[in-house]
Amino acid sequence: MKKLFIIRHSKAEDINESIDDFDRELTQKGIDNTKIIAKYLKNKNIKLDYILTSQATRTMQTSTIIAKELSFKKNLNPNQYIYEPYVNAIIETMNYIHDSNDTVFLVGHNPGVSALAYMLCDSRENMNTSSIIEIEFNTDSWVEVAKNNSTFISYTKVENIIL
Repeated sequence: MKKLFIIRHSKAEDINESIDDFDRELTQKGIDNTKIIAKYLKNKNIKLDYILTSQATRTMQTSTIIAKELSFKKNLNPNQYIYEPYVNAIIETMNYIHDSNDTVFLVGHNPGVSALAYMLCDSRENMNTSSIIEIEFNTDSWVEVAKNNSTFISYTKVENIIL
């Protein structure tokens, strides 16, 4: 059994011409919301094995805050393909995760994360910032994760979390 938590990064600085999209940082609200979802994930007592994240500043910040709250001691795994909205490239990247890792957090961007959730489990959620989709796969290999062996577990928005 494999478990995937698709996490959209938290609220970032507005897009403007003085900063490249890739370099946008989390706002204070984004930092606060990340701490909320991190505590929520910690309260679920997840045995986290692997964090796959976009290399963009805001996703690295989101991933780092979550990792710290969960006392995750392994390295983050930033990957350029998580930044792009190409679902097939994201899935192919996931296929390279070693099968000893059963529970994975993927921290990325829209429209890629919403499209990924749709491709993997027919989720029609347009993921808000600081939201999480949880999916289970009835397989022991990341190479075999697919819609036909997936189960949608939940969609959680930060504004619905009560700690």
